[in-house]
Amino acid sequence: MSDIYSWQQGIWQKLAQNRQFLGHALLLKGKKGIGKYDFARHLAQSLLCTAPIAEQKACGECSSCGWFEQNGHPNFYQVMPEALAVHAGELNEKEDSDEKSGSAATKKSASQQISIEQIRKLTDFVYMTGHQDGYKIILIYPAETMNRSAANALLKKLEEPPANVLFILVTHQAQHVLPTIRSRCRQIAMPIPDVETSIAWLKQHAINDPHACLAAVGFSPLSARLFGQGENAMQYQQFIQHIADSKRLDALSLAEALQPANLSVVVSWLQKWCYDLISYRTTGKIRYYLNQLATIQALSGQFDLLECITFARTLNAKQRLSQHPLNPRLFLEELFIDYAAVVRSR
Repeated sequence: MSDIYSWQQGIWQKLAQNRQFLGHALLLKGKKGIGKYDFARHLAQSLLCTAPIAEQKACGECSSCGWFEQNGHPNFYQVMPEALAVHAGELNEKEDSDEKSGSAATKKSASQQISIEQIRKLTDFVYMTGHQDGYKIILIYPAETMNRSAANALLKKLEEPPANVLFILVTHQAQHVLPTIRSRCRQIAMPIPDVETSIAWLKQHAINDPHACLAAVGFSPLSARLFGQGENAMQYQQFIQHIADSKRLDALSLAEALQPANLSVVVSWLQKWCYDLISYRTTGKIRYYLNQLATIQALSGQFDLLECITFARTLNAKQRLSQHPLNPRLFLEELFIDYAAVVRSR
């Protein structure tokens, strides 16, 4: 297991200096793709390690570390949606699995939620004596994917936690976790690396054009790494080529080209593009598509500002629909036809 990320060193040192700070439940919260899941795994392994090294990090050599790295530690239990568990052997960073291509059949059949049955299975693990009377750790990721019944079942366990049991909840959207669960956890806002740190990290992993990759995924370095190494990079280039030329934009052919892509990701690309169009028109600055500044400048006089703002707002509803579209191709066709109408409004 690799070391924790440089931007997490500060929060790690705080936890290492005072393990009593942990309590019985932690909620690691922050934006997607910044390494929260990996941090939680490091923390769990360090607590289970029988011979921790400097700063209370796991040694990586004891039998406990060996069990953990082979996903066989008797005192560690991980809960995640089936859709993520399917890819558990393929991905190092689970936070970005929705941007990783995979079997369409698997994605349709695997649940995107943590069910009450999964939480109920924790009962024996939580209340039975741990191996060698050690810490027992439950990692729940992402916590916001628990359905209502599952969240209520977990709440009962958090209300009367046994000794030496630590719940580590990881969430991208803390506001979607039950307030009663949040109130029973020690909440930790996970640090977000600045752009310079993220770009330096991406260069270490041989990512071409790291700034473009970083901007495309909302400045989350781990998401940017997967983006730069996966099929999304090619689909992203197709998106840019079409969307940047309003006169040549062919909504139908673009929809056909992007049909295999993750629809939620495509909608997010268009949301960022509209944000930059509106931002440049109103402030003269852009945030995401820095490599397309000249194109955005040229487009700035071609659209009605109010219409573009209205369209950008409709993309929020489109983002929700993207999870369960009746017909992906028709969904994309409508999306790009509406966009074309906006940028050609003048």
